[in-house]
Amino acid sequence: MAMRYTALSMGSVLMPRACRTSSGLGIFRGISTSRVMFQEQGKGKILSLEVKDGVGIVKIDAPNSKVNTLSADMQAEFQDVLHQILNRPDITSAVLMSGKPGTFIVGADINMIEAAGTAEATTALSKAGQAMFDEMERSPKPIVAAVYGPCLGGGLELALATQYRIAVNDKKTGFGVPEVMLGLLPGAGGTWRLPKLVSLPGALDMMLTGRTVKAAPAKKMGLVDLTIDPLGPGLSDPETNTLRYLESTAVQVAKDLASGKLKATRKKGLVTRIQDFVFGTEYGRNFVLDKAKEKVVKTTGGLYPAPLKILDVLRAGLAEGVVSALDAEAKAFGALSQTRESKALIGLYHGQVACKKNRFGTPEHPPKTIAVLGAGLMGAGIAHVSVDKGYKVILKDANIKGLARGQEQITKGLATAVKKRKFTSFEREKILSNLYPTLSYADLKEADIVIEAVFEDLKVKHKVLQDTEKATSEDCIFASNTSALPITDIAKASSRPHKVIGMHYFSPVDKMQLLEIITTDKTSQDTAASAVQVGLKQGKIVVTVKDGPGFYTTRILAPMQVEMMRLLQEGHDPKKVDKIFKAYGFPIGAATLADEVGLDVAAHISVHLNEVFGERFAGANAGMLTDLVAAGCHGRKSGKGIYIYEEGKKEREINPEAEKILKKYAIEPKVKDESTEDLQLRMVSRFVNEAVMCLEEGILNSPVDGDIAAVFGLGFPPMWGGPFRFVDLYGADKLVAKMEHFRGLYGDQFTPCRLLQEYARDPSKKFHSGKQNILELKNDHQQVQQQKSSQQARRQSAAN
Repeated sequence: MAMRYTALSMGSVLMPRACRTSSGLGIFRGISTSRVMFQEQGKGKILSLEVKDGVGIVKIDAPNSKVNTLSADMQAEFQDVLHQILNRPDITSAVLMSGKPGTFIVGADINMIEAAGTAEATTALSKAGQAMFDEMERSPKPIVAAVYGPCLGGGLELALATQYRIAVNDKKTGFGVPEVMLGLLPGAGGTWRLPKLVSLPGALDMMLTGRTVKAAPAKKMGLVDLTIDPLGPGLSDPETNTLRYLESTAVQVAKDLASGKLKATRKKGLVTRIQDFVFGTEYGRNFVLDKAKEKVVKTTGGLYPAPLKILDVLRAGLAEGVVSALDAEAKAFGALSQTRESKALIGLYHGQVACKKNRFGTPEHPPKTIAVLGAGLMGAGIAHVSVDKGYKVILKDANIKGLARGQEQITKGLATAVKKRKFTSFEREKILSNLYPTLSYADLKEADIVIEAVFEDLKVKHKVLQDTEKATSEDCIFASNTSALPITDIAKASSRPHKVIGMHYFSPVDKMQLLEIITTDKTSQDTAASAVQVGLKQGKIVVTVKDGPGFYTTRILAPMQVEMMRLLQEGHDPKKVDKIFKAYGFPIGAATLADEVGLDVAAHISVHLNEVFGERFAGANAGMLTDLVAAGCHGRKSGKGIYIYEEGKKEREINPEAEKILKKYAIEPKVKDESTEDLQLRMVSRFVNEAVMCLEEGILNSPVDGDIAAVFGLGFPPMWGGPFRFVDLYGADKLVAKMEHFRGLYGDQFTPCRLLQEYARDPSKKFHSGKQNILELKNDHQQVQQQKSSQQARRQSAAN
């Protein structure tokens, strides 16, 4: 499915320590156990403290985890270690580092923010974190942060509070404050310390975008004091050698800082000094902050409170000083934690984590060689994201011209990656050496999995499947990249249907994060496990659904697109429809989306789904799409659709041919001057209703899968967290009432599904409220399946 949308990327966030005890020492509950362990053994559950030549080396190593986070236990131990560093006479300086190669601190336990429950409690957590890092910053003994790997959220705020920062200059090491991605802001002094260290524009860029800065540019902007290059293999593996080298460097720096041999002075360039002077004036900082606000509102439509709150906190701090800055930060952190937007974004973060696990287990024979059939836009994209992840890739096309075009697309994509420093030129050549172009099925004999990306026609796919099975081993998996054709129908041509599965990618493949995997009743668990493993290695967020017409994503998008076409029939201008759609939080307008998907594709899918689902997919006159396609208006790819697309022109004009066809099918609107909210909900409600019906019918495994697929595959507004989170936040009762109103005006396509009506009748039921509701959903699904089986049996009996 063709669509341009840069999906949201989630990061980790600080979870500050709990409130101080009555003793006045900033520690956590359960600290006594950690203190005894440190005093007697120098090691806690997560932290260890070793003293070498007067340097206290603190290593963070969370057990049973690939990464370190700021958990309650870790912060409790950290407070005790800090107390020892400050009070033990044998320690003159300290080093903070990870005991795990390739990771520092990725953030903290988001569950703790959610568990706080109120703005007041979350504000208290923030204030406690601020106090702990303030104590560290004011340490008379120099503390060095030695960073190897991701240093994000609370991890960066911890590093900012040290006196000196060293970083490994490699691909893994990066610095960022991605709290804005979760609808929050840095809550432990980050909004105060970051702009003081890297200048206001640099801090704004990091805090408002959540982007990660690599070690070299971090040093250039003043975030890092010293960088070291990683080491290669030796007596140990490269990562272990690099970690040891980092430790020895950091220990020497700490000793030199303590002795006075090294001063933590940071010389700023002339431009930075001029900027600091300008931004130190009220006019200068207000000018920058006002411009930043304009950009935020333009980019987000003002729909997300976190970036605007970040600007408010910065304004207060820069004008009134550190006390006001930290107070404003803590209160804003607490307030944001209870917003609808933050709850939705945190829900998406949890969903992403869940979708990065392979629920089918480890495959018996993990695929190593992937064959891709069809070197067009999709096929070349699939080959690209496979070969650059270490797979051997065989790219097959029917003709040499198409094959050359596909190779060129991959080569250009890798060249762009080299420019962005994701790869070196040498690495690019090594990657390309694993790409094998061919015109012959005979070259597929070594393939472990074959992914077809050929024309959307069942006969064509049957032919491709049969030719593939003749050329490959019995164990080879056949995956179809179809966006709508049932996998069960495709598998009917297979001699080994247990090895047939759907792998629905989204265009452009190298940018879109979602992969929708479709299983049939005959797909084996090992086949599913292998497909999911491939998707995860390709860097995708993987959602697995059951087979059915349109699967999940195509099925829920179609009725919304039908309603958009109905609005156009009623005389609403395409640009107006786009504007109100984007105002609801979608990344692009509904009419533009139709052009991106392709009006020819939409017409083909619409006919297919109308045949299956009938009136639920009604609303607009199907002849309108047919006429548009007949006139060559296929969308962006043909240069014209609802809009005209011209090279180099940003502003798109409405296509006169499309306008003429729309007038041919024009109808009188049922409501004169219908409100913007109702126009938006006419489209959104049909999308959401179909999503809930997919859960009801067992197409979806869970509401989480449904939300993730809708946001990362179709651009459903992240601020709503997906269609199921939308129902929870908007209210099932309100949504059903709206749909019943629309049903009376426009027809039965607005009939709320059974599950949605059930949730409307019982406000205590939520899709995201815990295990109890998941169990109820499974019971609901079983009832639906039993009803379907009974109906099928009755129909069969009547036929006999």
